[in-house]
Amino acid sequence: MNYPNIAFETSFGRVSQLPASTLPEVAFAGRSNVGKSSMINRLFSRKNLARVSAVPGKTATINFFRLENLRFVDLPGYGYARVSKGEKERWRELVGGYFAAGRDIALVFSLIDMRHPPTADDKGMVDFLIDCQLPFICILTKADKLSKTQRAERMAAIRSELPCGEQITLIPFSSQTGEGVEEVRQILNELSADIAAEEKDPAN
Repeated sequence: MNYPNIAFETSFGRVSQLPASTLPEVAFAGRSNVGKSSMINRLFSRKNLARVSAVPGKTATINFFRLENLRFVDLPGYGYARVSKGEKERWRELVGGYFAAGRDIALVFSLIDMRHPPTADDKGMVDFLIDCQLPFICILTKADKLSKTQRAERMAAIRSELPCGEQITLIPFSSQTGEGVEEVRQILNELSADIAAEEKDPAN
């Protein structure tokens, strides 16, 4: 896949506005300020593809991008305390509505700040993905902020802190150093190739 060729398609702030699901989708989910936009920009080698804000909770829409035979979906961040109750509810309905819409979700990247124990919202997201039997991978962001010893400690701890942690694929990631980028791209390359093969020969 030629990652810089990704193109922004559209964004919506309400479930009723969501477009039809016409391609397999890869979604990015995580709490506000976890580094979701930075990951997307680094992954696709585009500085301003996803807007990075110093203000948590800034992304209040679902943003759609397309690259070849995949659609990428940037979901609003969850868990930021300093927004109104009504705004939190709108975000909850938007994200919940996305997952409940019967879309062709091929993979979810669930982002968690590696420096800290998963929040209740992080655990809730993982529980939700498991319950819905959606394929997902946990991306441990801001890995560059930890020393080698701290990283080892956090990796071991996260396994016990997350629901079914021993069975989850964990990928340390840094938008600053590029750690994890090639590993994630390899996963996406294989996913795209599998989709292409299935389209070519649906019987398989």
